[in-house]
Parts: sequence; structure tokens; C-alpha cells
Amino acid sequence: MREITPAEVADLPIVDVREQHEWDLGHAIGAVHIPMSDLIARLDEVPDGAAIICRSGARSGQVVAYLEQRGADAVNVAGGTLRWAAEGRPMVGTVA
Repeated sequence: MREITPAEVADLPIVDVREQHEWDLGHAIGAVHIPMSDLIARLDEVPDGAAIICRSGARSGQVVAYLEQRGADAVNVAGGTLRWAAEGRPMVGTVA
């Protein structure tokens, strides 16, 4: 599984796989919200080459592995939104 840092996301599409209450606390600007629990039903909404993010990188890693098994191109954002926020990347809201 490929991983990148928040600084390496650049112009990649971002898919946040956290649940609604987590998303509501704060998320990367421009991210698309597709909760992990809805992923299978919404696979067609995941852009090829997406940077997948969650809170810490664990769930997004599972999602990336799942997508790769299906032949999709995706990359895990190491450290998730916690690292994203700690590095001062642009966000809507904050992460608790």
C-alpha cells in the first residue's frame, strides 16, 4: 500500500472515509466525504488516484487496500486528519 504525507497530497482528489460526526468536527478543504460504512455502495464516487484520509491513517489504509484489490489507484494519507491539522494544512473546522 502506498502512503503519502499531507504535504504530498498536492492536487490529488481527497476522499475522507470517517463517519459523519468526525467529518462534522473538521476536514480537509476540498475533500469529498464517503464514510467507510458507505464505501461499497458509493465506489463509483471514488476518483481514481484519490488520496484516502481518516482520523489517523488506519481506516484509510484498509480502504486503500480494498480499492487496490479491485484494481483502483489510491494512496493512504499517513497520519490522517490528526497529522493534517498538526501540519497546519487547510481545514474546515478543527479535529478533536
